[in-house]
Amino acid sequence: MEIKFNDSCINYGGRVDIKDDGAYFYFASSYLQVRFTGTEISAVINNSSVWGTLCIGYIIDGRMGKIPLSPANNGKDITYQIASCLEEDKEHTLLIYKRHAANHSFGVKSLSCSGEFLSAPEKPSLRLEFYGDSVSAGEVSEAVDFVGRCDPASHDSAYDNSYLSYTWQTARLLDADIQNVSQGGIAVFDDTGYFHAPKMIGMESVYDKMCYFPEGGEITEWDFSRYTPDAVVFALGQNDKHNGLTDVDDIDIYDNATRTKWKEGYKKIVKAVHSHYPAKTKYIFLTTLLMHDPEWDKAIDEVVSELKADGLDAHHFMFRRNGAATPGHPRYPEHTEMAQELSAFIKTIL
Repeated sequence: MEIKFNDSCINYGGRVDIKDDGAYFYFASSYLQVRFTGTEISAVINNSSVWGTLCIGYIIDGRMGKIPLSPANNGKDITYQIASCLEEDKEHTLLIYKRHAANHSFGVKSLSCSGEFLSAPEKPSLRLEFYGDSVSAGEVSEAVDFVGRCDPASHDSAYDNSYLSYTWQTARLLDADIQNVSQGGIAVFDDTGYFHAPKMIGMESVYDKMCYFPEGGEITEWDFSRYTPDAVVFALGQNDKHNGLTDVDDIDIYDNATRTKWKEGYKKIVKAVHSHYPAKTKYIFLTTLLMHDPEWDKAIDEVVSELKADGLDAHHFMFRRNGAATPGHPRYPEHTEMAQELSAFIKTIL
């Protein structure tokens, strides 16, 4: 049985763009999910690689796998067999997801199985949304031999896996749906941070987008009415000190004028997001276990206090080992640590 990308048997999650010719994925953690019978399942996918050692992730009946991608197939509709020799006369569940952030984009055109596709799986009623950087996107999370250490040399994104991120783990612990608006190297402002150097793109130009990087195609706006979260997590500040192609012009968060400008820029994004959501929506601000100057956390504390004064239900959450656990990206066990702490906190405010 074959179904097209726009069939009602498919559940989509994240900022997926349903176009005339396919369902297009841009952000890490965006996904599709189906239920089916039969022993085999495949998908027709059109991928566009930008850089890195890339794969599309999937979870079949609880087992994780990945589909390697070749730049030689850029722009081609390729049929990928995802699973075979599955148990007959049994219902199966498949989740296809984007492991990486702006390293590539892809479109799903159709799905085929040797049995029948069933009605779309039920989505959780609780909804979470994250705005963050590489940690929130799960970059280098699979390099488990480097726990507490710098990243492996020349890893070329091979260890990225958004499914292992604290963001998605938190959602699973809470039985919640997730929308993950996270990108490695991103900061609050354009021309700061590291994303899309030498012309850096900041969260101020990403938070309201669906396709958010030019290599993915035409930049498109996100319709906030498509997803209303119960809680929104903002995890920015790790990359914001960087203000150019070298460290010479790094931002000094201790400078009062600079600090005020950064806080106002951060609050502007938060308030723009909040304008689309109910007043009862919870907002959580954090940085992660990745080492950084704690002065950024103090500035975030000020942001939260000022947002509270403006009427937002804002909270500043600090992990037990906040900013002090690792000089490299957190790995899967460290993401698990963060997810356990954050999910416990979210329970207390929901």
